[in-house]
Amino acid sequence: MSHLSAVLRPPVHTARRAALVGAAALTAALALAGPASAHAEVEADTPRALATDVTLTFVSEAESDSAGFTKLRVVLPEGIAPADVSLDDAPKGWKMTAASDGYTVGGPALEPGVDAEHSIKVKQLPGARELAFKTVETYSDGEISRWIELPTGDKEPEQPAPVLKLKPAAAGATSLTPSPSPSPSPSASATPSPTPSVTASQSAPAANQAAGNDGGGTSAGTVVAGVAAAVVVVGGGAWWLAKRRSSASRS
Repeated sequence: MSHLSAVLRPPVHTARRAALVGAAALTAALALAGPASAHAEVEADTPRALATDVTLTFVSEAESDSAGFTKLRVVLPEGIAPADVSLDDAPKGWKMTAASDGYTVGGPALEPGVDAEHSIKVKQLPGARELAFKTVETYSDGEISRWIELPTGDKEPEQPAPVLKLKPAAAGATSLTPSPSPSPSPSASATPSPTPSVTASQSAPAANQAAGNDGGGTSAGTVVAGVAAAVVVVGGGAWWLAKRRSSASRS
């Protein structure tokens, strides 16, 4: 029996050691996965393209046990203008400040471990399949957490931005933003034509003067030509008559 026990002991020790190593590895994996489990999310009461008066709700999960959220910076996706967004709900004392590409909502620090939730009202969602809202979170101790990464191929980002998937637009839905009018061509803007009033006021006297000169010149020329012809005819007739009379007196 002692020989059998000696034979069995090594496998028992090996199995126990393997179990301890596995437990340690699992504990380490869970510890590493803890901070990464926190994330930011976005939901909509009407997740449909071209939907109007949509309420978007954002939730930023707390990942600090010693500091609370003080503000959130959200970058709006293309198709949503900051002017078309208003604050609908937020933690007590938090206010919204518009930016050129989005907005910031913040105020008194929340308690450590408390998630930050706020809602905004959007005039209209764009005609897209999904919308990404890059979010930067700031804690009371100065810690900053950036959820701004987008998926690339099959690789999942470590700090993914909140993404809202949209259903196709409802039948007959149209964009509330009018299409911009086409800008004039460079040649047209570089050499603008004069206004009709200025052209008429400047060209009319010249045209009238030219017409007067042309008309007066033509009539005077006609009169002069007629008088000259008459003089020639009369002079020729007088010469012929005088010559005839001279010839008759000689005869």
